[in-house]
Amino acid sequence: MPSGKVKFFDADKGFGFVSGDDGQDVFLPSSALPSGVTQLKSGTRVEYSVAEGRRGAQALSLQVLDQGPSLQARARKSPEEMAIIVEDLIKLLDGLGGSLRKGRYPASAHTQKVAAVLRAVADDVEG
Repeated sequence: MPSGKVKFFDADKGFGFVSGDDGQDVFLPSSALPSGVTQLKSGTRVEYSVAEGRRGAQALSLQVLDQGPSLQARARKSPEEMAIIVEDLIKLLDGLGGSLRKGRYPASAHTQKVAAVLRAVADDVEG
């Protein structure tokens, strides 16, 4: 079975192309995807069978071997940077807790900033 990497795949249009290890580009219809798979990222390693269609080589019965590299994971901060951010977040939340212990909520602008920081840190940690 030939193998290669997904060159691109557009789920809305229902097709894409695979760049085979042999250098041949193969048309990839959504009907060739395994059940439950609706999207493929560029760079995903795949294995497939090939049939000649009206317009050239077409992939059939595709199997996903390895997901492509995640752009979000590449953009993640280093663990050392995240440790500093988490420590600062703890200080920020301690201040928020102090206000709540005194029986009052902080100003709306402050709580919006805290919520935005929490979301950003959660996204970085989740990666």
